[in-house]
Amino acid sequence: MSGPGPLPLLRESWHTTTLVQTDATRDTPDGGEEIEQRVVAVLDGLGVPYELHRIDPAFADTAAYCERYGSSLEHAANTIIVASKKEPRQYAACVVKATRRLDGNHTVRRLMNVSRISFASGEETRALTGMMIGGVTVLALPPELPIYVDETLMDLPWIVLGGGSRSSKIKVSPEIFRKIPGAVVVPGLSNPL
Repeated sequence: MSGPGPLPLLRESWHTTTLVQTDATRDTPDGGEEIEQRVVAVLDGLGVPYELHRIDPAFADTAAYCERYGSSLEHAANTIIVASKKEPRQYAACVVKATRRLDGNHTVRRLMNVSRISFASGEETRALTGMMIGGVTVLALPPELPIYVDETLMDLPWIVLGGGSRSSKIKVSPEIFRKIPGAVVVPGLSNPL
C-alpha cells in the first residue's frame, strides 16, 4: 500500500490561513496532538497567514519531506536546539536554511556566551520543547529559550517550518520571526554547505 499522494502545489501568496486537513485537533501518529494545538494557537495569536500541512511522519525529516512533497530545500527552515557543554546547561533555538550549516563554533557560541556547544540530543529536545526531531519548530517554545534566526531566511517569500510534531509542517512568511517575542535575526548565523 502506498502512502498519501503529494500535496498540491502551493501558491506563493499570503491572503488566508488554510489548513490542508480541516480537523486541527485530530490524533497524530507520533503523539504530538497537544504541541500541534499549541503551535496553531501561537500562529493564530501572531495573526500571520500560514498553511498547516498534514504529512506522513515517516517523511518528517527535511530532505525526505522536500523530496516526498515537492518542496524546495531552499525554502526549508530547520529549528535546531543547541546546548552548552558545561553545567549548568544553557539552551538556545537556532533557525537556519536547510541548505546552510549552523555556525555553532563561532556565532552561536558567542551569542550564548559559552565556551563550547553541541546539538541537544533528541531526548533533551523533547524534554525541553515537547517536540520530536523532525517536527521541532520555533513556535510554542519555552519563553526563556533564546531564539536566533539566520538572516538569510529573511530574503525568501515563504519558508517551511516544523509543525511541532512529525505529522505536520507550516508554510509561512519569514516575517513571522519579527513577531515572535524574543526572536533575534542574526547575520552570520550560518555558512554555506
